[in-house]
Amino acid sequence: MEIRNCMKRSVVSIQADKTIREAAEVVVNRHVGILPVVDEFGKPVGVVRLSDLLELELPDFIQLVEDFDFVHDFGAIETTRPTKKELAQTVSDIMEPVLTIEETCGLLRAYATMLRNEIFDLPVTNKNGELVGLISRVDVGSAILSLWPKR
Repeated sequence: MEIRNCMKRSVVSIQADKTIREAAEVVVNRHVGILPVVDEFGKPVGVVRLSDLLELELPDFIQLVEDFDFVHDFGAIETTRPTKKELAQTVSDIMEPVLTIEETCGLLRAYATMLRNEIFDLPVTNKNGELVGLISRVDVGSAILSLWPKR
């Protein structure tokens, strides 16, 4: 089965010149965890994940701490918020390189690609490289399991 048969076709995307604040508003209002960043032709040029935005909340040292079990109260940390200057940066400042998959690819290839790259969602493109959908591990897994023999 090709991924075009089980992908989400209604994809929320953003352009690289939008602000981080605008990206956060889209994530909140549209309840999405990934925003493909597209150029003026609708071709993916990057991706912003919810985790990229949430990292603006975390102090730099948090990335270095391996064990949080000893911390019982994150109160002081939870009061930090991104500055207006940080929120005015553009999406291009925080976007990650995008990994896409073509809509004609098979389910197992999509799943293997997500596993190998430790990602949960893949933007889907057509043969012209334009964004046409989004596929998640859940989408792929559900489609594969639905092909299993019935009782």
